[in-house]
Amino acid sequence: MNEIQTFAQTLLDNVEKVIIGKRPNLELLVVALLCEGHTLLEDVPGVGKTMLARAFAVSLGIQFKRLQCTPDLLPNDVTGVSIFDQHKQGFSFVPGPDFTHILLADEINRATPRTQSALLEAMGERQVTVDGVTHGLERPFFVMATQNPVEYEGTFPLPEAQLDRFFMKLGLGYLDEASENQMLLNLGRAHPLESLTQVVDGRELPRLAGQVWDVHVDDTVRDYIVRLVFATRRHKDLILGASPRGSHALYRGIQAYAAVQGRDYTLPDDVKKLAPAILSHRCLIHPESALRGHTHLGILKEIMQATPLDIGKLE
Repeated sequence: MNEIQTFAQTLLDNVEKVIIGKRPNLELLVVALLCEGHTLLEDVPGVGKTMLARAFAVSLGIQFKRLQCTPDLLPNDVTGVSIFDQHKQGFSFVPGPDFTHILLADEINRATPRTQSALLEAMGERQVTVDGVTHGLERPFFVMATQNPVEYEGTFPLPEAQLDRFFMKLGLGYLDEASENQMLLNLGRAHPLESLTQVVDGRELPRLAGQVWDVHVDDTVRDYIVRLVFATRRHKDLILGASPRGSHALYRGIQAYAAVQGRDYTLPDDVKKLAPAILSHRCLIHPESALRGHTHLGILKEIMQATPLDIGKLE
């Protein structure tokens, strides 16, 4: 696991030259990369969501494309289009933004449902189908989508099926006073992103993702994951609990997180660390419960407190 830890720490140290004061969030994003999972970044404007995606792409040295989602965006604007080539007297495929390594879908909830669905095949199967022809996407392939949770006018909320395709949902939040002070100092002459360079080879991510499977997960930890997920399906404030895809994502996530920490085994605390980011967006809250002030994260915290670890199996 030392190779994964070295890879992750080198990457994190470089990204922190641009995104400061958010190390725990950055670690979770590295976990998603090592699990080849897509990430939904939901937060208020101006906290660095777009800059975060760009900093990771530069540090990894892989191709990056930004797709600004608007209501007039069409599915072919995402996947690509076949055009008639007069010289060849036939149709040629012109790849869209999907054909990259890191795709930033900025303000994804401003795209129409038809366009949002154009990302589903790419996110789930790493391929796109245009005019009946399937085109594979090169690995690594990650979608980092952003959305603003404050302003909903003119937006199209992501359906549950599409939310479930995201490995995790993260928010950056505001900086503390000391970090924001340092940010202003860093921006004094030129943006730190301009001097950022590649420090690791992002094309190694698929190989490292294979090594993540070697991290040991004890039966007790696996049972704990299953009981947490089933508790979300039985909770009175939730219409819909986490899916089996959520169980698998949490299982993979704790393996990657342990590897980033330099361990070849997982801990129950790893489950508690990753569960909010991996399970919360997969749960659908009752409207009445939402009106009473209940939130996904609050309910999940309550579930974790009420679901004890079966210590007996460890003995």
